[in-house]
Amino acid sequence: MERRLESRTLITLAALGALLPAWAHAAPPAFPVCYNYGCSMRQDVTLSVAQWQEIRDVFTPPAASAQQERELVRRAVAKLEILTGAQTGAWRDRGGNAAGSGEPGQMDCIDESTNTTTYLTLLQQDGLLTWHDIGARARRSKWVLDVHWTAVLREKAGGRQYAVDSWFLDNGLPPYVQKLEDWLDKEDIDGSVP
Repeated sequence: MERRLESRTLITLAALGALLPAWAHAAPPAFPVCYNYGCSMRQDVTLSVAQWQEIRDVFTPPAASAQQERELVRRAVAKLEILTGAQTGAWRDRGGNAAGSGEPGQMDCIDESTNTTTYLTLLQQDGLLTWHDIGARARRSKWVLDVHWTAVLREKAGGRQYAVDSWFLDNGLPPYVQKLEDWLDKEDIDGSVP
């Protein structure tokens, strides 16, 4: 199931990339957001020009460093969660899996990492990322029942990768960003952006 989901996401993101000239200076075309665990529900979301401008404004002025850009990414992902959550009902999403279990609009790490990868791709396609590229989603699984997914940013200079993980937090809160190797080792997250 994961491979099919990853393939569908990559195809959708590639299609969005093909449309880049059509929406540069406007808003992105409709894009998929998934929720209700394991991307069992998918809904196309459309942002207005004014809403997308809110996202662009986060990056004005552009980041002066990779670290600063990661902080801007946190703010943009949080804002995108709010905007998309209003259309999908995912505004109710509570951090983790247990807090909102059984409520509509809840997300697990598959939903969160897939959506965050979509958001990062939209930022990249609009030229808002200067210091980073988007990496493939990453999975950690120290134990069979402890599998967890995250979106990934990759620094252009040096290639260091960072987990961008919104699963731990309620909808609309800035995701944690930490070095991917620390995330894979389950190092404590202190909310800082290295």
